[in-house]
Amino acid sequence: MPELNGIITDLGGADKKGLIITVFTISAAISRPFSGKLSDYIGRKKVIIIGFVMCALVALSYSFVHTIFFFLLLRFLHGFSVGFAPTGATALITDILPIEKRGTGMGVWGTFISLGIGVGQVAGTPIASVLGVKGLFIMSFLCVIISIGLLYFVRETLLNKVPFNCNQLVIKKNDVIDINVLPSAIVMFLTSMCSGVVFVLTPDISEYLGISNKGWFFFFYVLTTIFVRLFTGKLSDRIGRRQSLIIGVSLLIVSMLVLSLATNILVYTLASIIFGLATGVNSPSLFAWTADLSDVNRRGVGAGTMFIALEIGIMTGSFLTLFIYDNTYKSASNSFLIGLVSSTIALIYLVYQIRNKVSKY
Repeated sequence: MPELNGIITDLGGADKKGLIITVFTISAAISRPFSGKLSDYIGRKKVIIIGFVMCALVALSYSFVHTIFFFLLLRFLHGFSVGFAPTGATALITDILPIEKRGTGMGVWGTFISLGIGVGQVAGTPIASVLGVKGLFIMSFLCVIISIGLLYFVRETLLNKVPFNCNQLVIKKNDVIDINVLPSAIVMFLTSMCSGVVFVLTPDISEYLGISNKGWFFFFYVLTTIFVRLFTGKLSDRIGRRQSLIIGVSLLIVSMLVLSLATNILVYTLASIIFGLATGVNSPSLFAWTADLSDVNRRGVGAGTMFIALEIGIMTGSFLTLFIYDNTYKSASNSFLIGLVSSTIALIYLVYQIRNKVSKY
């Protein structure tokens, strides 16, 4: 991720940086109904494998990019892999977690998601500087191959699997959205808009501030979110999903405000730490809340709904930066107001949910 802005700039597409995330998340969102439905039919592991194989093929193909169109096409195809693997994995994890430990278990799951993203962000620039951009993509490919090997040791949790047939690819309305999980999906959408803005802008802001590693923001973000989850993984199990989200979303609002005001490395680093605190609280709470709300026989669709909200939120946040960010530091700072507004709306929605006792969850 940290190197993609530079790649599209070298191809002559500096004004299209927001599309790096946008086209990726569009395809990921499109694939969620298929992956969610298939994971409830053919099995969680098979859906994960489909995602891994697609990811491996695209990772190798990045090395042959010579045009903006081909680059964005690969980003679109890459999104399908992310649409499959996490959906199957989340459904699998939901199957094995008892309800009283969902917050804790999803905290562990979310920690490793953040760890993977964070380590990748931090390692991207050093790897590219030593091995070149092509070497970076080969390393990405090797990580996927290792993941496929590790999946061999994971037990399938879907008990009543059926063989694949083409009718399973016919998507009906109730295969796209599980209305039971809409409350958590709405909060996921609004908070993920912040991530969309962060993904697009932080590599460039690091350069504006004279930081050589474009993954600087994510280094401190990941350290913080992992540390926080050691203590807050059980928080939503104790005080409730929405109550813990009130805390996390409030921190998210602060992080967006601090990012918009960051003019030096110290404030920028502080913003990343606060963003990590927010994610450390929000992520396990949202995963657990979604698991609570999902029907036991439609956990794949429920997980898919949550991830659709995630993808659309990231896509919306990254796309809106196209209208504000013009490759200057000032416009980058102003773009964080997108996240400030969306997270404030999420906070208002959660307060409404609690005050009006919308559901037992």
